[in-house]
Amino acid sequence: MSKAGDPAVLAEEARPMAQSQKSVKKREAILRAAIEIINAKGFAAATMTDIAAALDLRDAALYYYFPNKQALAFAGHQRSLDRFEAILAAVDEAGGTGLCKLGCFLRALLDDAVSNGPQLYFGDNSYLEDVQRRAIEARTAELSKTLERFLKEGMADGSIAPCEPALVVQLMVGMLIWLTKWTPATPGLTNERLLEAIEAMALRGLAAK
Repeated sequence: MSKAGDPAVLAEEARPMAQSQKSVKKREAILRAAIEIINAKGFAAATMTDIAAALDLRDAALYYYFPNKQALAFAGHQRSLDRFEAILAAVDEAGGTGLCKLGCFLRALLDDAVSNGPQLYFGDNSYLEDVQRRAIEARTAELSKTLERFLKEGMADGSIAPCEPALVVQLMVGMLIWLTKWTPATPGLTNERLLEAIEAMALRGLAAK
């Protein structure tokens, strides 16, 4: 039998891949726990010990993936923006009126939080290094422009009332920041209840008469 078909060789070749997949899953679990704890306590009060304890890990296990809490938070911001961007892209590809895109985006964002946990609270990144903060702010600005385009499309197709897209997007992002920060404490909250409240406050107000 050639070495290429040797079960021992095949097993050895498969091991790094399995270890890699395991590492990716572990890193994702650490990011999810970190985001939940930083959202709840704030960056300053959250500790690596808190995050490790949430996963039944030793602190040293976290430092294998992230050199410090700041690097972990930066990765949490990046991961959150990755998810945000993927949702925007999927909604944009599906098409529809501008108002429909906004509604689908908000629903998808809420559904994503159920599957993947909350996104990192966008309201504060002052604890990041300057280069990290600039990177996050640049990405956030690009994603905001996609939302602005949805609003402009809605005004053009008649589904959204005339408004200032940049200002409305700032208000929407502010709303999403506070949703991430405070709504988890609401008793019996469901995505349907939350979406209904968002629609009542924002989308119906934007709808053209």
